[in-house]
Amino acid sequence: MFTIMIVEDDPKINQLLQSHIEKYGYQAIDTTDFEKVYQQFQENQPDLVLLDVNLPKFDGYYWCRQIRSVSTCPILFISAREGKMEQVMALENGADDYIPKPFHYEIVMAKIRSHLRRAYGSYASTEGERKVEASGLTLYPERMEASLEGKEIELSHKEVILLEALMERQMRVVSRDRLLEKLWDDQHFIDDNTLNVNVTRLRKKLRDLGIGDCIETVRGAGYMLKVTWRKSR
Repeated sequence: MFTIMIVEDDPKINQLLQSHIEKYGYQAIDTTDFEKVYQQFQENQPDLVLLDVNLPKFDGYYWCRQIRSVSTCPILFISAREGKMEQVMALENGADDYIPKPFHYEIVMAKIRSHLRRAYGSYASTEGERKVEASGLTLYPERMEASLEGKEIELSHKEVILLEALMERQMRVVSRDRLLEKLWDDQHFIDDNTLNVNVTRLRKKLRDLGIGDCIETVRGAGYMLKVTWRKSR
């Protein structure tokens, strides 16, 4: 199991990062003493570090240099500073990537997996891979693929989020508001028809698996994934 060290002083972001990392099957270690980041790195020997720039006392660039002096593990900066110079400084101080805030947590996880593959080879391709299953239908969020009885389809990022939300609550209604919240950060500016369009696209993809009618529209409420296709095939 790969270990990810989180160096982030915002408790909310820290907690969300830890939750997503563990959800994907990795071990998460969060930093509690920001004056002993290097010491905690030495004690835990993580496989990858998520490092904020704005930290108490010493900034992320300082800690990046300290870590890089003893390790070649991937270091990914996460920061509210969006300027090009900050990104240049991060790379020049030894970082492998720079993710500006606000960010989508699925993007962070995709970058983590990508850097783990580069650093540790093919072993990282299967280590910690997450799967969501419903009556034989299997969704691979990181691959952006779904399969059923040997058939596979490729999905867009939005389609993955939509299908996962429905699969996690199979045979139960998922409200439109809940789906909009998952798909877009600010749903207030999203046309109501946009969700319908995305559902229609997903249904077309699922048709290639022979289950194009498995997403039921519940008028006035939302959508529901019906897992009865195994009986009808």
